[in-house]
Amino acid sequence: MQLLISLYATSTVTSAANDGARVVAGRRVDHRDGAEVDTARAAAEQQVRSQLGRFGERVAFDWSASTADTVALRVQADAPTLLLPGLGRVIGIGHIDRTVRVRVEEMR
Repeated sequence: MQLLISLYATSTVTSAANDGARVVAGRRVDHRDGAEVDTARAAAEQQVRSQLGRFGERVAFDWSASTADTVALRVQADAPTLLLPGLGRVIGIGHIDRTVRVRVEEMR
């Protein structure tokens, strides 16, 4: 049962992170302007948290690998567990760490 919960949480977090990165990459934002990018990232983080419900409160975001051409979003969280605290990490299913990359869309 724990494995199914962990797999479901991981796929849900990955999907929400992909949606968030696409929001930033698809926005009509000058990706060289830090203020515009920060606003787009904040909106994307809010969207991801909303998609994940209460679990979204425990997700950490890292945008530091982004470039002018690529939006990279790394999300980390502890997976929900039915096991004793810390036991999930021992067997390798207690922590979610995913990075998604999306190319920045350009107007032609």
